[in-house]
Amino acid sequence: MVKPYRLVARRGVDGIYRGITHSFLLGVLLAGNVLAESPKPTLHTMKFEDFALELPTGLNLEDFYLPADNPINKDKVALGRSLFFDSLLSSNNSVSCATCHSPQAAFSDSRQVSLGVESRAGDRNAPTIINRAFSREQFWDGAANSLEEQAKVPLINPKEMAMPSHELLVKKVGDIRGYKSWFKRIFARDVNIDDLAKAIAAFERTVVSGNARFDRYKNGNQHALNEAEKRGLALFEGKARCSQCHNGPNFTDEKYHNIGVGWDATLVDLGRYKVTRKEQDIGAFKTPTLREIAGTAPYMHNGTFATLEETVTFYNMGGIANPFLDVEMKRPNLTLEQMLEYYEKKNDPKTPAPETGLVKLELTKQEQADLVAFLKALSGQGWQDITSPDSFPE
Repeated sequence: MVKPYRLVARRGVDGIYRGITHSFLLGVLLAGNVLAESPKPTLHTMKFEDFALELPTGLNLEDFYLPADNPINKDKVALGRSLFFDSLLSSNNSVSCATCHSPQAAFSDSRQVSLGVESRAGDRNAPTIINRAFSREQFWDGAANSLEEQAKVPLINPKEMAMPSHELLVKKVGDIRGYKSWFKRIFARDVNIDDLAKAIAAFERTVVSGNARFDRYKNGNQHALNEAEKRGLALFEGKARCSQCHNGPNFTDEKYHNIGVGWDATLVDLGRYKVTRKEQDIGAFKTPTLREIAGTAPYMHNGTFATLEETVTFYNMGGIANPFLDVEMKRPNLTLEQMLEYYEKKNDPKTPAPETGLVKLELTKQEQADLVAFLKALSGQGWQDITSPDSFPE
């Protein structure tokens, strides 16, 4: 399988973006068929100390990231589940992790941005936690390097759970006799913020989705997708170029791209740049998984699109122009041979440059509808039975 590359063009003193290499170009132009070329989906069961996690068909066991210092066991997952759903973790006992990552919304939030303590509005749309075990970097901008790091941040964010400090949260949880003994039983020590985050992360790694109709179709069941969905799959891998970024078992390259979302607003979210301070990351956000995409509206980092139809229309128009637009968003609709010929002769003044503006996909209304139909076929199984505990420790 040819893996896709993210092309980064650096701007020179003359204002021209450079840095696209022949090998990078070849990798990107050949990457569109990654779904068709990848192995058939299989069912895996991950066995831990006293706990078995069934990975639904379509997920890759080798991609499951589990830190060596946070092994999974049944009791730790149960503790993490309790903490995830318990509003005790917020300053006024009104907000839990599940408030913004609700099972009713496929562990995302149906609001454009989430509302925290005292209905304070957040800055970005809450992404689903489904299949986050298959990624190390978390948040839209990758600010956290693990689920453990991610779990700590909302607890003290004034727009989310708004605890004054981790120390006060630890005391609050530790004062609950049931939690104190639970932590002692699992970690053999008193409550601390690292162990609290480990428990939540252990639970979140069990929230998975696979065995979608797409997976069954790929496994040979030709009736798993209807004709519109099959046409949508062909568009996804071809004309619509979705698989350039949405590829692999989890339908994401786990990279960061500027597709122009939000660049028509007064204030622009700088995205990944806030973490790396690299010019190439200005306005870039992480490619989200497309599994369960039908149930996780609204879409994009700012929740700007209410429906899949609106999202496809945005891509069909080529995004929104800006100085840092991802190279793939403005790649001309030329053949592989034409693009390779251009980059081999790009220093020749007689060689006309391909267009550098927005490149529309030129999908027809029917093609857009077919693409949306395929995206809805990515809804699967594995997380639907996860609910809040009936009670919490006292």
